[in-house]
Amino acid sequence: MEPTLAYLDHAATTPVRAEVRAAMAPYLDEIFGNPSSAHRFGRAARAGLEQARRDIAEAIGCEPAQVVFTSGGTEADNLAIIGSAFAAAARGRPRRVAVSAIEHKAILAAAHTVATLGGEEIVLPVDATGSLQLEALDAALARSPAVVSVMWVNNEVGALQPIADIAAHCAAADVPFHTDGVQAFGKVAVDLRTLPIALLTLSGHKLGAPKGIGALVVRDRGLVEAIIHGGGQQYGIRPGTENVAGAVALGCAARLAAAEQAAEMPRLATLRDRLEALLCEIPDLVVVGAAGRRAPHILTVAVAGADSETLLMHLDMQGVAASGGSACSTGAVEPSHVLCAMGIPRDLAMGQVRFSFGHESTQADVERVAAVFPKVVARARKLSGALGRA
Repeated sequence: MEPTLAYLDHAATTPVRAEVRAAMAPYLDEIFGNPSSAHRFGRAARAGLEQARRDIAEAIGCEPAQVVFTSGGTEADNLAIIGSAFAAAARGRPRRVAVSAIEHKAILAAAHTVATLGGEEIVLPVDATGSLQLEALDAALARSPAVVSVMWVNNEVGALQPIADIAAHCAAADVPFHTDGVQAFGKVAVDLRTLPIALLTLSGHKLGAPKGIGALVVRDRGLVEAIIHGGGQQYGIRPGTENVAGAVALGCAARLAAAEQAAEMPRLATLRDRLEALLCEIPDLVVVGAAGRRAPHILTVAVAGADSETLLMHLDMQGVAASGGSACSTGAVEPSHVLCAMGIPRDLAMGQVRFSFGHESTQADVERVAAVFPKVVARARKLSGALGRA
């Protein structure tokens, strides 16, 4: 008999919500026009695109014209970092960018690309909870970077940054601040009306929209230059024929996320805290970042004496979907750069497992994980011990 399935990998991707599927369906069928065309087919598509902008703007507190659609979070992050460096150079300022040590690889790789193009990357340290060290931020701001980028909620451990403080420090130094809000929006309160955030990244498939659609909120069009070039759509910041169906889907998902956030935050926190309490009964299991501020939907543990790959494989065999550390291009498993930046020892970091909750998560998922994880850990430790003796 197939095991009861528990999908606890919502930080990786989410299923498309029925409301979102219904909203985008007409734009895959009868409303198929190019939104740049002047005829009725194009005008109908353009109307859907602009409504999506309004939906997103209302959900996060910006102007519709500040929403630039992209192919996803990775492209939006690259546009924010590399585009800011290009714009700074055009103003006669250095191509210098500052990013935290626990950013998504999209940010870290973009910052490195700026360096390879003759610029400079500054990597800002975090403390043991994953929180940015503000003294290091101020030192970087004194060097007038083109942009500072610190993710609102870390995708691996759920660390919740003091975004208001970071944004205020950047504003006082007259340095644009970008935040990757992919894991924040819908899980914590996100309102740009009250924060001096210049650039914000969103991703559809973390919100119940399909993969392949995201957005970069650009508060001032002079802050970024295009990194791809074409017909001049979206104010020239991100040219190319827009993914209208995807944009409509993102608009719908954003509207739902904003409406549900106040109720979802405590619900998800309750599920996470219950699972955390149950898993803490396992000997030599560490809850990563437990002493700091965390978003409600991510629980990351590190298991001594086991490795992520084995843990995840046996969880999958028991019908539980979760995530672990990353693998380098050679295929050899390496500890997460996030856990390493937080000072977690390599041997412990190798046993990382992330459980992440979403709209569909239930108490039954928690019970399923709690029932199987102790056995999975015991099996993984036994295998690790056997390999160590071989």
